[in-house]
Amino acid sequence: MSKRTALQIATYGIVCLAILLVPSFMDDAFILNKYARYLVLGILAMALSLSWGYAGILNLGQAASFGLGSYCMAMALKLRTVPVHTGKSGLPDFMVWNNVETLPWFWEPFYSLTFAIFAGVAVPVAFAMLLGSFIFRGRVTGVYVAIITLAALVVVNLLIIDQQRYSGGFNGITDLAQLELFGLTFDAYSSSSYYLIAISLTVSLFFALAVTKSKAGLILQAIRDHEERVRYFGYDVARFKTFAFAVSAGIAGFAGMLYTIVMEFASPTFLDVPLSLSVVIWCAVGGRQSLLGAALGAIIVTGMQGALSESEIFLESWTLIMGFAFVMIVLFLPKGLAGAVESLVDRILPKDRTAPGKSKAAADQCGAKNSAGGP
Repeated sequence: MSKRTALQIATYGIVCLAILLVPSFMDDAFILNKYARYLVLGILAMALSLSWGYAGILNLGQAASFGLGSYCMAMALKLRTVPVHTGKSGLPDFMVWNNVETLPWFWEPFYSLTFAIFAGVAVPVAFAMLLGSFIFRGRVTGVYVAIITLAALVVVNLLIIDQQRYSGGFNGITDLAQLELFGLTFDAYSSSSYYLIAISLTVSLFFALAVTKSKAGLILQAIRDHEERVRYFGYDVARFKTFAFAVSAGIAGFAGMLYTIVMEFASPTFLDVPLSLSVVIWCAVGGRQSLLGAALGAIIVTGMQGALSESEIFLESWTLIMGFAFVMIVLFLPKGLAGAVESLVDRILPKDRTAPGKSKAAADQCGAKNSAGGP
């Protein structure tokens, strides 16, 4: 293990430890819940960093995976809610209002929390694999990928809103029961929920880091920098890009489930265009080629937005301040905050000659094979 990799792992560990220690110094349940929401959005941004920063896939529809995961968890918790929020035969209230007489077949499996957790990851992954196969087998690249993913997001959003009888429509799915897992109840405003999300962020970060350090991750970075060269070596580029696209979607779906727990509802706004574009901004601010940087970018930006919008002094001007900050970062820190830190580290530690993701060198390190590879 090189010094740079060891330093990277140590940095991840220190930041995650600091996040886990927050409840020790914070006893305000409302603020703790707000911090938990920021951490979930950090997981979402980190997921985009995996596909955009490491595989070169700009997914403007990242909120689709996030929203699908959110609805899967909401459906399970809705079926566990108190009787006052259900109608005949335990139907969710919005189904009663829309004259639905029996629970739809696709709601039935969500009586099982295990199935709901599985579906919260599996459904976004399946959706991403289907869409990714269509995009990458057709060798669609660049801005066209962004357009297709954005269009897919809009379709999913409209579908959720249109099927009000089964999804709650514009109102979403509200009045949810609290998550009960392993004998623990995760109240949205309790430290237990915060720890659940902080631990989830830690696991997600190190899982994504392991992916980037694997052979598949090395090939993905080579594809990002020189796709045709990797294809010349015999690797199935479409397969690897679909893999990165699907893993990113799975992490985003997992984040969506956590967001339902802390917000206590699922809404079409969770899979809307503004959220997807915000995720791109968070990654750009934190540094899209850094998993930790993207996560911290989301936490910092959403934290600043929350603090400024709730301040009486900046109530009317906070959007202008945030816009100015984004412009300054793009102009003076094109690689984001993580890029600035990396430049500082480069002055202290020499670069690894075999560092992954450095243009053509990454492809050479994968091996000049003529047979198709797999993740």
